Amino acid sequence: MEIRTLRYFLAVAREENMTRAAEYLHVTQPTLSKQIQALEEELGKKLFIRHSFRIELTEEGALLRKRAEDLVSMADKIIGEFVALDDVTGGDIYLGLAESCQIRYLARAIKQLKEICPGLRYHITSGDTEQVTEKLDKGVLDFAVLAEEPDTSKYRSLRFPEADVWGLVMPSDCALAEKESICVDDIAGLPLFCSEQGWQKDIPSWCGDQIDRLHLEGSFRLPYNASLFIKEGLGYLLTFDRLIDTGPDSGFVFRPLSPKLETKIYLIWRKYQVFTPIAERMLARLKESLKAVP
Repeated sequence: MEIRTLRYFLAVAREENMTRAAEYLHVTQPTLSKQIQALEEELGKKLFIRHSFRIELTEEGALLRKRAEDLVSMADKIIGEFVALDDVTGGDIYLGLAESCQIRYLARAIKQLKEICPGLRYHITSGDTEQVTEKLDKGVLDFAVLAEEPDTSKYRSLRFPEADVWGLVMPSDCALAEKESICVDDIAGLPLFCSEQGWQKDIPSWCGDQIDRLHLEGSFRLPYNASLFIKEGLGYLLTFDRLIDTGPDSGFVFRPLSPKLETKIYLIWRKYQVFTPIAERMLARLKESLKAVP
């Protein structure tokens, strides 16, 4: 199975049309069809269902798409790393990030580095711990930012200077907005939104055996999407402070949980990882900038 064939497969999966995919790849349609047919024969599975005007992935095709995306990304990253080995002023850095206002420290370090290394290119993926560590372990990412303590047997880490504070985001005109802080009794039985990771790990550590009194209405990976549901009156959002705009004109307020719940944020990378020169410079820059934070 060649990387080129996987690129062909991904183009067809994205375009859902053999003609458009062939045009995108700058190959003839018969050539592309033969490559896809050969791939199906190699795997012994049908990857696409052909309809009159479009094609769609089979279950096996959907599985291959996920694997192929990682393999192609890794191939591109390897090529980029070798190209960048002799370039100390540029290159690509791949990061997987949890949602936290402390990402500003990372953004600041990248900005400072880009001023002296104009050839720096950075690629950002957002996700929870499981998503970003999977890509980090495969070598698709150089660094990841986690909202939990890292596994020290697998990763080296750098802790961000603050801790993110948990609280409840709600419409500014609701009754709970009058409170200075939110306890379990305040939200028992209410429709709550939260990230899957937060609901499974952080919230149980806060409320203990009272978790059964809380009702998860739905889970979101992106707090902004959850805020739209809050605005429509569908529930309340458990999240970090400063991920949602709760300013005077936002229509929202944030109230911290009581007792206080905090989560520490970490930058991690694999043990014994060999970095490109630009990745080494970024890590050194970030270490220096975090050391300077009072």
